[in-house]
Amino acid sequence: MQKTTNTMSRSRSKLTTNSLVKISVLSVLSYILMMIEFPLPLFPSFLQFDFSDIPALLGAFTLGPVAGVLVQLVKALLHFLTKSQTGGVGELANFLVGISYIVPAALIYHRKKDRNHALIGLIAGTIMMTVVGVIVNLYITLPFYSAFMPMDTIVNLGTVVNSKIVDVTTLVLYGISPFNILKGAIIAFVTLLIYKKVSPILKNN
Repeated sequence: MQKTTNTMSRSRSKLTTNSLVKISVLSVLSYILMMIEFPLPLFPSFLQFDFSDIPALLGAFTLGPVAGVLVQLVKALLHFLTKSQTGGVGELANFLVGISYIVPAALIYHRKKDRNHALIGLIAGTIMMTVVGVIVNLYITLPFYSAFMPMDTIVNLGTVVNSKIVDVTTLVLYGISPFNILKGAIIAFVTLLIYKKVSPILKNN
């Protein structure tokens, strides 16, 4: 009996270690992808697109929501320690918006692991990310940048690409929110495209 208990204990430890290794690899990959960022046409130039949410989403789908949150956290910490130009404000905003996307998606997917629930989860995640993105930009990101750049100048960066952007409210409504919706849709598309090929590797013990 003692031998069986010890074997089970070692198995659980091995699984835990295995999961942590996968989370570490996904975190580094997410960090690398975070540094490969670029603007999208028709959106303010300060909004930069990257694919760093994909490893976190893959981790959340295969290993659970907590794993996805850990990937986002480690990615943000690595970026803060090596590349931060905002004193952690940008990384905090990225983390909050990122987990608002992957957690709802993963929770819905884990209720029933099929394509329909994955799609519903990704749609819910995109909606949540858009809502949280509004709050984060209004109360964290934009106030921070306004300390270094006049708010009118920030708004003008949006006006250049969209004449409907004339103040902070319209910047969030016509600039930041559509950007997050498009980002969520692209990340969802890529994830659905590669998940079946990648998931066996992540699930393998």
